[in-house]
Amino acid sequence: MINVVYDIKVYRQVLKEIIQEDDVVVELGCHVGNSTRIISQLAPKGKIIALDKGTESIEKLEELNKEVGTSIEFIQSDVRLHETLEEVAKKVNELGGCDVLSVDLGGGYHPDTTFKVFYIWSSTLKPRDTIIRNRGLLDFIHSTSTSEFIRSEEGWLESCRDDGVPKRLKELKLYSPKV
Repeated sequence: MINVVYDIKVYRQVLKEIIQEDDVVVELGCHVGNSTRIISQLAPKGKIIALDKGTESIEKLEELNKEVGTSIEFIQSDVRLHETLEEVAKKVNELGGCDVLSVDLGGGYHPDTTFKVFYIWSSTLKPRDTIIRNRGLLDFIHSTSTSEFIRSEEGWLESCRDDGVPKRLKELKLYSPKV
């Protein structure tokens, strides 16, 4: 299932509803680890791969990892880069797959980038559940109407199962010929 929320309290409540104790969780945009802490409590037998490009994340995630054990792996990197996706996809495959993809890239900003990152990462990792925190996407969803009904039941857009990922997305500096 794909969940789109904005309010941080709702975001964390949905995490509590979807994460199981042995899940592999990929968290894009972990910032200083406040939600990562919650995820680590929800998945004590699982693995968390937390990513953020900000330098303020490094020290906080190192402290959190020492506190909760080795279940958290922090990667300081830009999630828009192919190298980052390739590195995480390899790790996730070694762990048996991704259960939950958590996307929180700025909360209310850049819904276009947030959606593109979600699409690329979820199409590659094919998680059971995804949660996206972004005001722009939520506003878009609630402002639309259509007579067509296309629905994905997984944490990725399986309705586009064989369409693949676009080979070149210049604005994301992401080249993905392998996915």
